[in-house]
Amino acid sequence: MSNVAGDVVARPANAASLSALGLSALGVVFGDIGTSPLYTLKTVLGLTGGAPDTAATLGVLSLVVWTLIIITTIKYVSVAMRVDNDGEGGILALMSLLGVKRQHRPTIIAVGLFGAALIYGDGAITPAISVLSALEGLEIVLPAFASYVVPVSVLILVALFAIQPQGTSRIGRAFGPIMALWFAVIALLGIWGISRYPSVLVAIDPRHGLGYLVSGGATGFLVLGAVVFPSLVLNYAGQAALVLDGAPISDNIFYRLCPSFLLLPLIVLATIATIIASQSIITGAFSMTRQAIQLGWLPRVHITQTSAEGYGQIYVGAVNWLLMLVTLGLTVGFGKSDNLASAYGIAVSATMLMTSALLFMAMREIWEWGIITAGAVAGAFFLVDAAFFAANITKVAEGGYVPLVLAALVYGVMLIWHLGASAVAARLQEAVMPVEAFMARIREGRIPRVPGTAVFLTRTQRDVPPVMVWHVKHNRALHERLIVLTVTTQSVPWVREPERVTFEEIAPRFWRAAARYGFMERPDIPALLQQAQGLGCAIDLADITYYVGHETVVPDEDDKALPRVAEALFAFMQRNSAHLTEYFRLPMDAVVEIGRQVSV
Repeated sequence: MSNVAGDVVARPANAASLSALGLSALGVVFGDIGTSPLYTLKTVLGLTGGAPDTAATLGVLSLVVWTLIIITTIKYVSVAMRVDNDGEGGILALMSLLGVKRQHRPTIIAVGLFGAALIYGDGAITPAISVLSALEGLEIVLPAFASYVVPVSVLILVALFAIQPQGTSRIGRAFGPIMALWFAVIALLGIWGISRYPSVLVAIDPRHGLGYLVSGGATGFLVLGAVVFPSLVLNYAGQAALVLDGAPISDNIFYRLCPSFLLLPLIVLATIATIIASQSIITGAFSMTRQAIQLGWLPRVHITQTSAEGYGQIYVGAVNWLLMLVTLGLTVGFGKSDNLASAYGIAVSATMLMTSALLFMAMREIWEWGIITAGAVAGAFFLVDAAFFAANITKVAEGGYVPLVLAALVYGVMLIWHLGASAVAARLQEAVMPVEAFMARIREGRIPRVPGTAVFLTRTQRDVPPVMVWHVKHNRALHERLIVLTVTTQSVPWVREPERVTFEEIAPRFWRAAARYGFMERPDIPALLQQAQGLGCAIDLADITYYVGHETVVPDEDDKALPRVAEALFAFMQRNSAHLTEYFRLPMDAVVEIGRQVSV
């Protein structure tokens, strides 16, 4: 939603459009929450031993319920979602708001970036654990199918990533009704399970969870680390009721809620639901990538807008195929959903921990809460998150290393790209020429001025950029009208149109322009220049040539040089990043690229 005319809120034109949006949200946003009963309770109870007693079962269920209340409902819905960066959320938006928008604070930026990097690990683990857990139900119906679970999972995952170019709008419309059916089915299954052992509902009393932690010793602590999965309490209660009624936990408890004659249709529905769950995290990875690119933390990659209905409906091919390779590797390498539980737990709990740290800063600086109030609220979240993370960190050797390694790799890419891009910008700034000196050289050298307008895109913030100097040096001509354009990304998601661009005439028929975009926007330079004439910049929009510098990075030897390994990796990323022509939506037949070497 967006605010219009103060407090007036724009609403859908009719109830039907609101219903359609809600149905699509089921297919894209809420899938991950709905499929966790497939694997969570089985994994948690498995840590208690082969036959959990009543105290253990009720204690585990109580922990699940109160984790949902504290973490999901209170922390994220009631608190975290209220801290937004001009309408946009997410850990990168929060990092930008606290660490960049107000002042440059490396520690906050590091916490936000590593939390974002962990989400990429989650994006690879979630599809693997979800699809494996769904298909493992077939082992109950057809025990001989056990050897086919992994191959069929691989085929399904390949198909999932292959349909991503279709876009989330089309996928959401197709999957939304199925997800609605899934939620209805698991609720009914949970109610049926509860009817078998109604006293399971006493687990709502938090004393059961706390008592189990106190009496459970090391085992209870490990269980705490396994309940961070999003869940649906009703279905979990139904599963716990079956365990209290004597059902074994050796296979998937979730499927024991279902009558045998309906088991196969439920497995099919569960498989489709897990595909939807995977879709939500893949979509989040796409959105995270665009934010990171706009903020200068990742190389430019090709981003396809898949729908005109929403700016967030995008497809990022490079991310999609890399996630697919990692997901398939995890599926084949770990083979069972139980084996991936530790990896998933660390990915989620570490991200939660870093979010709590950023929330404390938001409470202090944005909401201006006192130190005691902010410390009490954020401290409570931090203690819960820290306990989860500490419990999960004991399982690093059992697969928990996967998200940490993946996050470290992504974090390294982000850091190297940002350092390299900053070094290139600094080198270019050193090579600028004062406007007066440049214009004097034009007059003294009798450089001819040819008809038309030349737009020079540059990172420099003042004077005449190197790309213009090199153009004159090699072509010995200059257009009649000149625009030096610098495009910057602000640490806000959207920039108001009146603040989009400024023009300043720094010499006769020579303008310097500064364009500003938010990190949720994609620059469109031709559209931007249409505003030029209204701002006093007399140019012919039909006769524009764009000049773009193409830097070849080479190692430098001075004190400001990047470490050799960092320089080599940055140069590789720059060579393989998307071209500026595409990024700025420039017409291909009106662009001149000028190559140059930059030492960093």
